Amino acid sequence: QVQLVESGGGLVQAGGSLRLSCAASGRTFRNYVMGWFRQAPGKEREFVSRITWSGIIIVYADSVKDRFTISRDNGKNAMYLQMNSLKPESTAVYYCAAGTGNSGAADAYPYWGRGTQVTVTS
Repeated sequence: QVQLVESGGGLVQAGGSLRLSCAASGRTFRNYVMGWFRQAPGKEREFVSRITWSGIIIVYADSVKDRFTISRDNGKNAMYLQMNSLKPESTAVYYCAAGTGNSGAADAYPYWGRGTQVTVTS
């Protein structure tokens, strides 16, 4: 089992920045591909970004490319998402997830945190 806890969400104006963190415990963190997903009200959960255990492979959704940066620190069992130039459409609950396949599909990730709310006002 892997336990995941997100933090760092909040209320920010459009154009602002937030840094989300995901703290992991349980099985060896470095074995997992880690991902960020988000779910806006009334919408399906969508892929945001993922990073392999080595950090060599990083993928972003087109909607966040060049604005968001994913990173991980295996020594601290932590993953981060730096979000810059936030837009109102970025408003969602952001979830961290852990899986063993390099995939952007939510069902490839068996472990999930409870999410952290990000609200961007115009």
